[in-house]
Amino acid sequence: MKSAIIHCGQLVTVSGSGPKTGPAMSDLGIIPDGAVIWEEGRITHVGTTDELRPHLPPDSQTTDLEGKVLTPGLVDAHTHLVFAGSRANEFEARAQGKSYVEIAAEGGGILSTVRAVRTATEDELFDQARQHADWMIANGTTTAESKSGYGLDLESELKILRVNRRLREQGPLKISSTFLGAHAVPPEFKGRSDDYVALVEDEMLPAVAREGLATWCDVFCESIAFRQEQTARIASAAKSHGLKLRLHVDQLTSAGGAQLAARLGAKTADHLELVSAEGIRALADKGVTPVHLPASVFCLGHTTYPPARAMIAAGLPVVLATDFNPGSSPTPSLPFVMSLACTQMGMTPAEALLACTLNAAHSLDLGHDVGSIDVGKSADLTAWNCSDYREIPYFAGAPLCQHVWASGQLLTRRQASD
Repeated sequence: MKSAIIHCGQLVTVSGSGPKTGPAMSDLGIIPDGAVIWEEGRITHVGTTDELRPHLPPDSQTTDLEGKVLTPGLVDAHTHLVFAGSRANEFEARAQGKSYVEIAAEGGGILSTVRAVRTATEDELFDQARQHADWMIANGTTTAESKSGYGLDLESELKILRVNRRLREQGPLKISSTFLGAHAVPPEFKGRSDDYVALVEDEMLPAVAREGLATWCDVFCESIAFRQEQTARIASAAKSHGLKLRLHVDQLTSAGGAQLAARLGAKTADHLELVSAEGIRALADKGVTPVHLPASVFCLGHTTYPPARAMIAAGLPVVLATDFNPGSSPTPSLPFVMSLACTQMGMTPAEALLACTLNAAHSLDLGHDVGSIDVGKSADLTAWNCSDYREIPYFAGAPLCQHVWASGQLLTRRQASD
């Protein structure tokens, strides 16, 4: 049976065959009084309501948006979706003046969540992750990258990645899975980080590859985590097992992380708060996609945001993501991230929306299927209770997400008065 949405005041298609850069990041392909038709979860027609009426049989399931905004389902290209417990105590400690690095040195931070994950069962992790996925859907997200990295031993890392697989198989949130065994040095390897890197290379990566549990490999390349030469070792091993590369770089220190991502052929370089001009040029030269995570800057109480304008000027296809995690960025809301990008990073609402849809999808190699409203793509759609797409980041925190469809299936419904 065909389904349709008609009378979209703004049908924001974000149409495009590839990621957009420069001035094209402001081209959202808006169709006034737009409509979209899909069948068996795939978009078949896109146009104005009048143009598409002849293609609608009398028994089609039709939703009238009555002048509201329809966008592609949002794509969150950097999350730590699967974890146990919370770190609200650390949130309080930061409010009282402690830094992220100080908390980590006292046994908190990532290692606090590692302890919780190691004692949790797979089912417990899955149940909590499903709640996190529901939060994302309620904020308009239909596709998310999800990293491991809170296990830091073989069985716990595999446990997290198996939860990713269950989330992907059971839906409705589409999941792209990333192995982040090199997120931190676990306590049992304190002072022996090279030995832990060898464990990641020799045991974890082969096991992940055997079970087909991840598409990507990530490394936290920072002074408090893994050195550049260790990152390069893990990257080489990951590629030998068929995994593609994403990297956490230049978040806490400016140490040439972007240049390393370029040399290693990473698909993305994530964070980049302290990236240098040389680093930006290296990313542009090698075609590495920058993924900016402004919510982590905000939640940590920092003031240096990624230089998005410089990235756009360099011709890079900027991506925005939540970095959803229990410590440094406990938000599942891409609209909030878009608002931060506009108010703190100088991005326009159009650029911010594109960075959370088409460019984000291509950063995950999923641009053929999601990220825009184009014929042939999955009917992943988000309806917003507003008449202008600019209101999505403008009304930061407002519950504007009214309807979400994933592969053509309606997931949420909110009344206009909500």
